[in-house]
Amino acid sequence: MDNKWRSAITGGVVIGLLSGIPYVRLGNVACCMWVVLGGALASYLYIKKSPVPVNIGEGALTGAIAGVIGMVVEIVVGLPLTILTGYPELKLIAGLLERMDPQRAEEYRHQIEELANVSFTEQFFHAVFSWGTLLSLLITVIFALIGGLIAVPIFEKRKTDAGPPPPPPYFGGAPGASYAPPPPPPSYGPET
Repeated sequence: MDNKWRSAITGGVVIGLLSGIPYVRLGNVACCMWVVLGGALASYLYIKKSPVPVNIGEGALTGAIAGVIGMVVEIVVGLPLTILTGYPELKLIAGLLERMDPQRAEEYRHQIEELANVSFTEQFFHAVFSWGTLLSLLITVIFALIGGLIAVPIFEKRKTDAGPPPPPPYFGGAPGASYAPPPPPPSYGPET
């Protein structure tokens, strides 16, 4: 397995676990913090193991791959954990709503109870095959890509070797003589 994939898998696992564990995932409320961090980690690991300087495009690609892997890990690990713990963040929101609008909080709690009565398999497949999951995948890939982009200028300190400068243009003449441009073509006078 090449370096880019190993780095992306590591970053993706970090994204998936931190974004999937109840309450820990609330860090993503701050501009997808865990996703950006995972994309940056993937890019950092890629830079660290790369024998040649890494450009921004490679960092972005590594971050985007980490985003896709992170979403898969979040679905496989985080979604079952959320279902089994009974949607703890939704209960937290219901508690906050209760302070502001008790009637609305009761409706919200009723919806959570109805959701809990649905089988695990039904909840899982409904959550996986929804527009919300597709939108979440898109957002995760974009923010992980941004993390990969940000990491390259921060962590890549090696300069790309452009090679020796090109030789000056050669306009003929003896080797070692000065490089003068050729004389202009002769003018034959005005045309009539």
